[in-house]
Amino acid sequence: MKSSNATGTLYLVPTPLDFGCPLPAGTDPAPLAQTLPLDTLQTAARLTHWITENAKSTRAFLKRVALTHPLAASLQSQHITELPRQAHKKGDHAPGQADEATAKNLLAPVMSGHDMGLVCEAGMPAIADPGSSIVRAAHAQGIAVRPLTGPVSLMLALAASGLNGQSFAFVGYVPQEATERAKRLRELEALALKTGQTQILIETPYRNPALLQAMQQSLHPHTRLSLCCGMTLPQQTVRSAVVSDWKRLSLAQGLPLELPTVFLLGR
Repeated sequence: MKSSNATGTLYLVPTPLDFGCPLPAGTDPAPLAQTLPLDTLQTAARLTHWITENAKSTRAFLKRVALTHPLAASLQSQHITELPRQAHKKGDHAPGQADEATAKNLLAPVMSGHDMGLVCEAGMPAIADPGSSIVRAAHAQGIAVRPLTGPVSLMLALAASGLNGQSFAFVGYVPQEATERAKRLRELEALALKTGQTQILIETPYRNPALLQAMQQSLHPHTRLSLCCGMTLPQQTVRSAVVSDWKRLSLAQGLPLELPTVFLLGR
């Protein structure tokens, strides 16, 4: 959709957290209105130009939007451009990781007056997902940036954990190699216990069991550990206790670790 201004607006459009997640047998994805407010759905429906992490997931998202609000253009007529593959693998948040010229080129429709959406596969773009290079390029060109309201798994997990929500850090992934992983976990634990700052981690779902086992083996018994699995999904499960109780009560039993999981540790 063309903006009434000479330059359009870049909208950061959150998407539901269930993309690619296994759902209980016979269960369909929840209606978008359960996790996305009216303004977000209305804005997504009227946009026709998109920058995305994955074009297939964006089309699937717009198909679900169309069930609640008519799209301004058919799925076949939507202009959907994927971020460079490098942004998927290494991120695009640090200098040298993103091609500024490419980011500016992707925003050409906005400079021509079109409003544009930036999306990732699930959740909020540029939060634990690529997209920050596009936001930086928008600011550099004087483009208005408007984040829309929707689910952010990191913040939902922090609120549900019982850990310090006044001081926290998202540290992303820890090393896969066992010795390096244990070392990194102990470093994060020492920081959390010294400062009170909650440390937030994520992992690729199929490695979730290995990370949980490593945390139970590496962390001190009195350190608080929280796991938040499948936020907003029907199988959503949150467990938070000190490490000694995780072991004593076998709290890992029955956790849906095949779902995206947020790990938090602190005091």
